[in-house]
Amino acid sequence: MTNSEQVTPTGSGAAKAESHIQGRMGPFELAFFVVAAAGPLLVVAGFAPLAFMIGGIGAPGAQLVAGIVLLLFAVGLTRMALRIKNAGAFYSYIGQGLGRPVGGGAATLATAAYSVIAIGQLGAVGAFAKAPVEDALGVDVPWPVFSLTALAIVVYLGHRQISLSAKVLGVALLSEAVVLLVLAAPVLWQGGAEGLDLDSFSPSSVFAGGSTGAMFAIVFGAFIGFESTAIYSEEARDPKRTVPRAVYLAVGFLALFYTFMAWIVYVAYGKASIVDAATADPVGLVFAATEKYVGHGAVVVMEVLLVTSAFASTLAFHNTASRYLFTLGREKMLPSGLARVHPGHRSPYVASAVQGIIGLVAIIAFAIAGADPYLQVFLLMVAPGVLAVIVLQAVCSLAIAVYFNRMDTAHGLTVWSTTVAPVLSLVGLGVASWLVARNFELLSGRTDWVNVLLLSFIPLAFLIGTVRSLRLRKNQPEVYERLTKTEVF
Repeated sequence: MTNSEQVTPTGSGAAKAESHIQGRMGPFELAFFVVAAAGPLLVVAGFAPLAFMIGGIGAPGAQLVAGIVLLLFAVGLTRMALRIKNAGAFYSYIGQGLGRPVGGGAATLATAAYSVIAIGQLGAVGAFAKAPVEDALGVDVPWPVFSLTALAIVVYLGHRQISLSAKVLGVALLSEAVVLLVLAAPVLWQGGAEGLDLDSFSPSSVFAGGSTGAMFAIVFGAFIGFESTAIYSEEARDPKRTVPRAVYLAVGFLALFYTFMAWIVYVAYGKASIVDAATADPVGLVFAATEKYVGHGAVVVMEVLLVTSAFASTLAFHNTASRYLFTLGREKMLPSGLARVHPGHRSPYVASAVQGIIGLVAIIAFAIAGADPYLQVFLLMVAPGVLAVIVLQAVCSLAIAVYFNRMDTAHGLTVWSTTVAPVLSLVGLGVASWLVARNFELLSGRTDWVNVLLLSFIPLAFLIGTVRSLRLRKNQPEVYERLTKTEVF
């Protein structure tokens, strides 16, 4: 039995339903879901200033290059999504292409990565909510109060059918886009500080200087989240149509929107001033531009929406992590209780609750330790998770190329979609993984032994899953044979 064989589900229809989550999301709902995970306002206000500070005026062009690489990845990803319907997309795709042990390693790495990112985003909620509430009420509220409140709402939404979360995230995303476009309009109308120019897209601006690699490490990290589109295939209205459309909508929107807004910030300050301004005050760069071109009221709205942006990312990554926990429970890699499906909402409610408990324990532990919500919760949790996801994207590109090149290329498959695009994305994402690892201190904010510990998270998580798969092959071969297997179209 090969990895690419179709496995027909056994048992009654009721039994099958008990092990499958369900939903009715269309392509726009699904795209909203995963774009909100990336947190556009968080990226524009947080990642873009850092990219300007480190890489110079070429940050908008770097965003565009990263978007093109990820569009190449999307070509192969959508081809796999057309054939394989599974809530553990990376795990299943990598297992189908490179074998069950590698798939098992990818499964535990993906689960751990999305889990720690979700925890980190809870820290961001606490960090960003604290100041506006203090300004409005004059009360010093500890950051864990905001983080734990957000966690309670996230767990509730995770318990319900996925469409409710999609509606919440859709509202958050539209609000973020509107406030950023409100900044863009007067900048374009007034011509910015020095007029409209495209120098930030010239190759000499994008690829010049010794900090180019560091800049690309930042801009690739800004796209994390879009790849989770495929994990919702079991909850899509028509997965063979919905998932590919949603993938292209998500990555296309992110690439264009990030590029456009980075360029707007560049124009707002001008070629001569943008790098100095970003270096002097990276945190306030976008807010200062908003104050100048729109007014203080827009800054207040942006500060509030920064909190909702962090919350939206938390919800999206919580749901992603819970679906990986659900899949590993269904595959017997983890306790099978994680695979329980809510009889009414058809949601992975047990897996969602477990992810909530993990978040609860983590936030309480950080609070007891007196940790800073941004520097020691957000950065230290998100940094290894971001690198892990980029590594998984690269490995998935390899798996896609291997999988399709073992098959007959008939039935509408082309060399471009099954070989060329996946190999190109493998090269691009492999370089991105190396750049992020080499410049890891930019994401983690640390330069000491803590970085070594955080980087060891990736091989350790992968090794645990691989060893678990090999133990299943030895002790429970019938369970091992089912690993990475699901509905194959």
